[in-house]
Amino acid sequence: MIANYGYKDGSGEYYISIDTDKCINCAVARACISACPKQMFETLVDDYDDEVVWVKKPNCRTLSYDCSECKPASGYNSLPCTTACTPGAVKHSW
Repeated sequence: MIANYGYKDGSGEYYISIDTDKCINCAVARACISACPKQMFETLVDDYDDEVVWVKKPNCRTLSYDCSECKPASGYNSLPCTTACTPGAVKHSW
């Protein structure tokens, strides 16, 4: 299942998508959690009793600002959270 966290406003759509099927089988012990400089990610147990990563609720409303440190206006090559997530479960929409 793909879980989307974020918002849409007049400036665009800002979502972080986490593929929970890939996240469950994480071989790097949820490295995305420690890779994020804003500490936006944490684990939770989903409805199927699987431990997965999600974006903390307060950060869901401020993703464009919270991620700006890693995504400067001049462009970016790789993001710490997506690079750390070797299963490829974490994606950004913008």
